Amino acid sequence: MKNPFDLTGRRAMVTGANTGIGQGIAVSLAQAGAEVLAVGRSPMDETRAAIEGAGGTMREVRADLGETGSVAAMFDKAWDEYGPIDILVNNAGIIRRADAVDFAEADWDAVMDVNLKSVFLLCRAFARKVFADERAGRIVNVASLLSFQGGIRVASYTASKSGLAGLTRLLANEWAAKGINVNAIAPGYIETNNTEALRNDPVRREDILKRIPAGRWGQPSDIGGTAVFLASDAATYVHGAVIPVDGGWLAR
Repeated sequence: MKNPFDLTGRRAMVTGANTGIGQGIAVSLAQAGAEVLAVGRSPMDETRAAIEGAGGTMREVRADLGETGSVAAMFDKAWDEYGPIDILVNNAGIIRRADAVDFAEADWDAVMDVNLKSVFLLCRAFARKVFADERAGRIVNVASLLSFQGGIRVASYTASKSGLAGLTRLLANEWAAKGINVNAIAPGYIETNNTEALRNDPVRREDILKRIPAGRWGQPSDIGGTAVFLASDAATYVHGAVIPVDGGWLAR
């Protein structure tokens, strides 16, 4: 009997795979058998070492997803060069912090371009290829607790992640019957570069920790298992879900 979580023979593109949650997802997918196309702006030697150390295969794709005009071309080139892509994980994201009254328009645009616009463009490029080849596909978007809550001092990040949850549902409605599962993961407070400012603030760090029923901040690897599930045959009938992986934060 085949393991429904086995991704052997499948190819997964993971954006923002050079560090943090993206790296954790990339390694988990590779451990489940997928070939990983790791997309990032900076070298991904650490991700490669972890994947190859686990017996997996990784190919590096350098791209700046803030340059939205080249996103679709990057995807198409990767598909043509490495072969059909079965799984698309939209993880890359940036954050800018300031009071809303002082929030710079340039910071708003930069975050929205990476966190939301590039995701739509990648999803569209993926779907066009999948439909043309009459294949099945899986899209896993990385949302946030701020897809459900407001937060403070992160206006564009909250807007982008709220929009991403809506986009996930919209694409699921359009594409579920056409062979593409579109779902999202909403990570809680994970130890990554994006949360470094919070973790360096002793008051905020402790306030956050007190609210997490699990009693700890999450690790990037904590997100990987859910990504494997959503990318696998075990999630064939899962469409439009936004799954919190938050140590119980939203249940509090």
